[in-house]
This record gives sequence, C-alpha cells and structure tokens, in this order.
Amino acid sequence: MGADDRTNKAGNAVSRGADSVENAVDDARDSRTVRAVARAGFVAVGLIHILIGVIALGIALGSSGQADQSGAVSQMAATPGGVVLLWAGLIACGVLALYMASDAVMGWSGGSSKPWMNRLKAVGQAIVFAVAAVTFGSFALSHPSNSSEKSRTTSADLMSSGPGTVLLVIIGVALLAAAGTYVFLGITRKYEKNLRGKPSGALGDAFTVLGVVGYCAKGVALGAVGLLILIATAAHDPSQQGGLDSALKAFLKQPFGGWVLGFVSVGLMAYGVYSLFRSRYQRI
Repeated sequence: MGADDRTNKAGNAVSRGADSVENAVDDARDSRTVRAVARAGFVAVGLIHILIGVIALGIALGSSGQADQSGAVSQMAATPGGVVLLWAGLIACGVLALYMASDAVMGWSGGSSKPWMNRLKAVGQAIVFAVAAVTFGSFALSHPSNSSEKSRTTSADLMSSGPGTVLLVIIGVALLAAAGTYVFLGITRKYEKNLRGKPSGALGDAFTVLGVVGYCAKGVALGAVGLLILIATAAHDPSQQGGLDSALKAFLKQPFGGWVLGFVSVGLMAYGVYSLFRSRYQRI
C-alpha cells in the first residue's frame, strides 16, 4: 500500500468520523427533549434578570445588595427548594449554551443572508449561557462565586501585562458595541426576527413593550460595564472594575443617577419577563 493510499484512507476515516459527529449533533438538536431543556435556559436567565432588576431597584431606593448574576443566584439559593432551582438552572443553561455553540460551529438555525454575523451572535450567546451555567453550578456545589471579585481579580491579572491590557480594552469596546446593538434591536424591534411568533392581542402588545424596554435597558447596563472597564484600564486601577454590580452602582454618583438606575432596574426586570415569553417563542 502506497503512502497516497494510506493518506486517502486516513482522510476518509476522518471525514466519516466528522460526519458521524455531525449526525449525532443534528439528532440531539432535533430531539424534543433537548429543545425543551434548552428553552428552559431562557426561563433561568429570565429569572436572573428579574432578580438583578429587583436588587438594583432596591439599591436605587437606598437598600444594599449585589446587583449581578451571583447576587441573583444567591437569592435563588436562599429560597425554599433553592437547590432544585440551582441544578435545574445549571442543566438548562448548560444545554442551551451547547445548543448555541452548535449553531456557531455548524450553522445558524434561523437562516440569514449574513451567516458569519449569526455565527458570531451564537458564539456570544453560548458564552452568556455558559457563564450562567457556571454560576448556577458554583452555588449548587456549595462553592459560591462572587462576580464582582472575579471581575476585579481578572482585571488585575490582565493589567499586569501589555497584551492583557490590550485584551481589556478590546473587551470594553466589544461591550460598548454589544450595548449599542441591544439598544438598536430594542428601538427597531429587529429582535423579533428570531421569534417564531408572539401572543395575540393585548398580551402581544405587552410582549412587544417588554422586549423594547428590556433590550434598551440591557444595552445601557452593558454599556456601563464596558465604560467602567475602559476607565479602570486607563487608570490602571482594577479596584474600579467590579462588573455589573459596580457599573449599576456607579449611576448613583451621577446627576439624577437614582432615576437612571431605577429605569435600568425596571428595564432589566422587563427583559427578564420577556425572556420567560422567549422560552416559548424563540426560534431554535
């Protein structure tokens, strides 16, 4: 057997293996059970946003709290049956993250004239849901994480090197771009392109309002996080960068900051309720 024959056989074996993996992934994606669990991921993320909004609104009114993902999951853990919620959130967000990752690798399920753009969106969503799954998992395994502390520690590590500082700037700019995208999607209602429908009548109108307000508020929150990262990086001071919690609390230092934080808080709650609807109507 010649070298060319061995090479061809090896190539054919790799191709058959890749086809088998692709078929297995397709079968999993088509499974009603997998789709149902993936849709439950939107419910879990919706609950997180609702709780973050509630905590942030309390802060705007003078209370204390940690208005970020770990703060929200901590409140879930403290409720009766919280352990069940944590494990359910871990599984649902994990499956949804894998589903979005498969979209990024194998092709966007929604169809578009710009597949590369949708693949990029799928990557971003996969990361978001994976982070949520990790947060749920850390609390479920009794090793709770603190999003603010992680943000500061990671920023400090990255600021210790030139490439790390550049990466922080890229992250900050990317978050600002994502913020603009969310606001744009909210104002133009283009997010509805990824829905397979919506409720009719007054409920449908409420669904639209929730989406518009929610997307805009989430955009403002992401923009605040990105801006804080850039400010902290420019000052070479990781203590200024505490993730979403620090970004939301930073509003209070600005004129009319309490009102702005109140709007963002209500908007995040609206986004959370929208995500509950989205679990049914999102096209996946």
